[in-house]
Amino acid sequence: MSGAASRRQDREERTWLRGAPPPRWLRLLPLVLLVGLTAAGLTTSRTFDVGFLLAAIPPLAALSYGPAITALLGGIVLVLLEVPPIDLGRPGEIDLATVAFIALLSVAIAWVRERRDAQLVSVRSIAEAVQFAVLPPLPERVGPVRCAGLYRAAQSGTLVGGDLFEVRDGPYGVRAVVGDVQGHGLAAVGTVAALLGAFREAALDQPHLAGVAGRLDRRLVVDAAEVGNAELFATALLLEFTDDARAVRILSCGHPRPLLLRGRTATELRVPAGLPLGLGIAADPPEELTVPLEPGDRLFVVTDGVTESRDGSGAFYPLADRLLVLNEDDLAMTTDVVWKDLVHFAGSVQDDATMLVFAPEAFSPEGFVPEASAPEPGPRPPGGR
Repeated sequence: MSGAASRRQDREERTWLRGAPPPRWLRLLPLVLLVGLTAAGLTTSRTFDVGFLLAAIPPLAALSYGPAITALLGGIVLVLLEVPPIDLGRPGEIDLATVAFIALLSVAIAWVRERRDAQLVSVRSIAEAVQFAVLPPLPERVGPVRCAGLYRAAQSGTLVGGDLFEVRDGPYGVRAVVGDVQGHGLAAVGTVAALLGAFREAALDQPHLAGVAGRLDRRLVVDAAEVGNAELFATALLLEFTDDARAVRILSCGHPRPLLLRGRTATELRVPAGLPLGLGIAADPPEELTVPLEPGDRLFVVTDGVTESRDGSGAFYPLADRLLVLNEDDLAMTTDVVWKDLVHFAGSVQDDATMLVFAPEAFSPEGFVPEASAPEPGPRPPGGR
């Protein structure tokens, strides 16, 4: 993702052997070797055989360049071996034939590699487009709420796993969901897509968060019955910011509690814990918690990939304590520094991990709207994301 709003990270950063472009030193190596050996042949009076080193130039070129440049470098090598002023060991006919064969083989390898790379780029671009369609980038602002986050999928090479998030502006205020479905990786993407689709519809139709949670629960129950998986469930945290951003209503379906950052304090909000989605919460709907907000407040929401990470001794990551030290003025920087601190603490994070920060802002002509009691939910004209 671009911008400060949200970033996604693969489990392992792409390297040259994982589809990234070759490093600069590898691209320069054939040219440096060619120039160096030629210079050595022109400036040294002694006769020495470096033809075997020149023969390595075409294969090295095939790793970084296309067939045209590989063929050019191979031709230059053959010419240099035949130029009398450059005494490179006076190779025989068999030696020249061997070098010529290696050069031709390198051209073929470069041709195959170039087309394979183009196909991989195309496949990866399509896969990224599909995954971004399932889980679009987090906008920097939705209504009166600024947003930032970091999403990291556990399965290497993927952008979407078992975590989900969405923020929507609708007739009942800005609503957000952060969730974690059973399992992780590509096997959980179908459930993520179904829950996100249900949330986007329910956020516009349901006047209360309990109704939104009920729609998500029904979607998961139906899907579990279709696939024959009675243990399919998901945890989720639902948030609803009022129009004036003076309060937020929070509903938890078995999800880790959010943290309220206010000044130099980080407080875990005692949101009543409801049943996870997929367990039929209609009979026992979760209770909401309404939290008044002050200027400068931030809500920090995570999935259990963050809270359940452990160090070598088995201790859980102390998120609330670390936020007191790592909280930054820039929202995106906060998630970045927390992620780096988490990786340093745990060594590696094996589960999907999501960190989102919400900074409500509401202004009147005189400045921030003063704090007041939270109003009852009610419809208002629809708004876009």
